[in-house]
Amino acid sequence: MTAPEQAAVLVDPDEHRGGTGTARFVLQKVVEAVISILLVIVLFFFLFRMLPGDPVTTMIRDRPTDPRQIAELRERLGVDKPVLQQFGDYLGKLLHGDFGTSYLEQRPVADMIAERLWPTVLLVGSATVLAVVLGLWLGTRAAWRRDSAFDRTQTGLALTLWSVPQFWLGLILLVATNGLFPSRGMHSPDAAPDVFSQTLDVLHHLVLPCVTLLAVFYAQYMLIMRSSLLGEMNADYLTTARAKGLRDDLVRRRHAVPNALLPTTTLVFMQFGMVVSGAVSVEAVFSWPGLGQLTYQSLHGPDLPVLQGVFVVLAGAVVLMNLLAELLYRVLDPRVRTS
Repeated sequence: MTAPEQAAVLVDPDEHRGGTGTARFVLQKVVEAVISILLVIVLFFFLFRMLPGDPVTTMIRDRPTDPRQIAELRERLGVDKPVLQQFGDYLGKLLHGDFGTSYLEQRPVADMIAERLWPTVLLVGSATVLAVVLGLWLGTRAAWRRDSAFDRTQTGLALTLWSVPQFWLGLILLVATNGLFPSRGMHSPDAAPDVFSQTLDVLHHLVLPCVTLLAVFYAQYMLIMRSSLLGEMNADYLTTARAKGLRDDLVRRRHAVPNALLPTTTLVFMQFGMVVSGAVSVEAVFSWPGLGQLTYQSLHGPDLPVLQGVFVVLAGAVVLMNLLAELLYRVLDPRVRTS
């Protein structure tokens, strides 16, 4: 075999098109993400039109209003138009960043979402970070001590918490703490105005809703990490590492855990995207002033522009986090890049 032929054999044919393959993969995922968001916008627009209740009737409740005023109000809100025309108007505004105006509060929906976004990010973000640390640690220990009393106890507890409805767990915590922590809102009216006192006050209010979400979130991470690590424990590379004389804790920490983290990485990104769906019931129980509470309040109208705006934000967050998870998975796992 000549030297050029040997060189051709040694060169990976995928290496030359690696950059093109990566660009094609990223472009494909971005296009899929855009299509997903568009489908969600269409789905929720027509789905919300099927909700019971009339926003105009809600707005004029307990107010003497003649039919002419009702007709003018319907025209001003645009609900007198055919549904397809309403959708065209809504989509045109949405493409320009306009989420519409709230039926009930007569305020821009974008401003209302911006006001409620930080409390939800604080609540869900705190619970998720704590759940990731606790769940990965307990899942690793449980898998490495398979069938021990610790493993059986932690697995049973995680399965129980994973199956418990969040609102029910929140109510149980309210009863169990018996007024030890605030049960409503995010601020106390009698808190001192300085930054330190305000921060402590918010953290005090954060305890119960955060623990409620933490209990459910950590259970997911714990069980998935345990299952993933159990799948790696009999792998050949771990046997090789032990044969080289590495201590058991080094084999676990340096070899088994990094590979077992891959499925959990996807779950973490997806959980950050589910800021509303994971917090609606909890924010309703504790009157936490976030996007979940805003959604709950808007359902009573129904305040359609607010509902549509919140769910567009939710869908965008979920799709974006899924996109980042898929791209990160390709970076972390060489098998995905070569598939």
